[in-house]
Amino acid sequence: MKKTIFNLTEFFAGMSVMAVELGASRLLAPYFSSSQIVWTIIIGTIMIAMALGNIYGGKSADKYPNSDKLYTRILIAAIWIALIPLVGKYIIIAISAVLIFTVNSNFLIIAAFAACMIIFVFPLFLLGTVTPSLAKYCVDKLEDSGKTVGTLGAFNTIGSIIGTFLPTFVTIPAVGTSITFLIFAGILIALSAVYFLTSHKGYKKVLASVLIFALACGLGYSDSFAFWQSNLTYEGESVYNYLQVYEDDKNVVLSTNVLFGVQSVYQKDTALTGMYYDYGMAAPLMIDKKAEDEDVLILGMGSGTYAVQCRRFFGPMSIKGVEIDKKITQLSREYFELPDDIEVVEYDGRAYLAADQKKYDVIMVDAYQDITIPFQMSSLEFFELVKAHLNDDGVMIVNMNMRGEQEGNINQYLADTIGQVFENIYTVDVKENTNRELFASNNKEMLKDFDENIKKLDNTSLKSMMLDLRADLRAYEAGDYVMTDDKAPVELLGMKVIDQVIKDEVAYYKDIYKKEGFKGLIENF
Repeated sequence: MKKTIFNLTEFFAGMSVMAVELGASRLLAPYFSSSQIVWTIIIGTIMIAMALGNIYGGKSADKYPNSDKLYTRILIAAIWIALIPLVGKYIIIAISAVLIFTVNSNFLIIAAFAACMIIFVFPLFLLGTVTPSLAKYCVDKLEDSGKTVGTLGAFNTIGSIIGTFLPTFVTIPAVGTSITFLIFAGILIALSAVYFLTSHKGYKKVLASVLIFALACGLGYSDSFAFWQSNLTYEGESVYNYLQVYEDDKNVVLSTNVLFGVQSVYQKDTALTGMYYDYGMAAPLMIDKKAEDEDVLILGMGSGTYAVQCRRFFGPMSIKGVEIDKKITQLSREYFELPDDIEVVEYDGRAYLAADQKKYDVIMVDAYQDITIPFQMSSLEFFELVKAHLNDDGVMIVNMNMRGEQEGNINQYLADTIGQVFENIYTVDVKENTNRELFASNNKEMLKDFDENIKKLDNTSLKSMMLDLRADLRAYEAGDYVMTDDKAPVELLGMKVIDQVIKDEVAYYKDIYKKEGFKGLIENF
């Protein structure tokens, strides 16, 4: 009986470790993004915890060959995991609040690392003691030690495999991150309860654990990551993103990150937004063709604001969008008035281009993932693929979400890379915004066509905006900062811009804190 329990312990311990790791990524993503850097921090800290747990578990099992101690540790780990939905978000915000006033660079890296260390290292350290402890308890004869350890390893690995797929494809999309933590905490408590109850001891431990777990279930469940906001229209999760929709009398806003920026803004009064979606409408005007007759492809459809604006001002032009997150597309239909006749393909943008045979007049690239760019949609090879899908006089527009003025910034990398593929490149900064729009084409007459089409515009507001944009357009001379599929450090480049944005945003509050202290800071929030 005990060996069966031990094997099940290995199985569920492996499953729970992976589930907590994936849950960690979802807990951190709304605040720090889900970039490769954040994943590296999560994996690194968890491996540290597991390694230390392995060492301690082996030493403890040798010194105290009593499996009661192991299952007590599992109970403690389970309680800690169950409490993560209750306190985890507050810990993250507290860490961010402290660090944002004390560090000047690498804020996201330091904050994500600190959050991982405080929230996840201890319970995973305890779960890391499982394998070496069970190896000690299960080996009866030296000649069978290899078989015994191999069997335990197999149960742990199989559990880890299931623990990898189950949260991603089942529990997180179905019931959310908070309940996912509670599910696996409950499994560990149930496992330990079976051990102690069959051993006829440890009743008080089990009862205390069940009571704390019940308290965590009652108080800890919340699907709100932005817990300080009470007026959200929608908040939820998809396989790919944390999603938040909020609105006022004029706008509807989509955000995939709690702390930094928005992804899409829809203006209810059908006017120009003054944002990059409007600036992007210059692309169809840079072609010697009626805009309403053009074929447009949008890679990174998001909530579809660009498509909606193009339809409003240019008429029934043919528009197709590519969006990897099906849930965002559903929100775009429900809250952002994306017309039903605009097709949205659920696919990765680059993979779609590789499979698509059609050519387009305009291709818009707006594929931001949280606060950075998917590297596969920022490389030389990708922009060559875009070029191959444009008509001879077609125009590519790229939304560069984060301005950078220092040498070797992310926008310079993008523009230089695009310059290796397209002959004519022009950029314009969106006024009172951090976006920069880049227009690229091999049509030498693109500005001449632009000027002619501006003259033909009937809408005075659009015409005025296009004239202002035309005056601000700047030709771009490509340099040597080129990204390829082999080397595209978009996460590090994006982090540098975010550091500067954070530094600029908190400078005002830092000054208040220096002059008036904590009380003044509270009064000014």
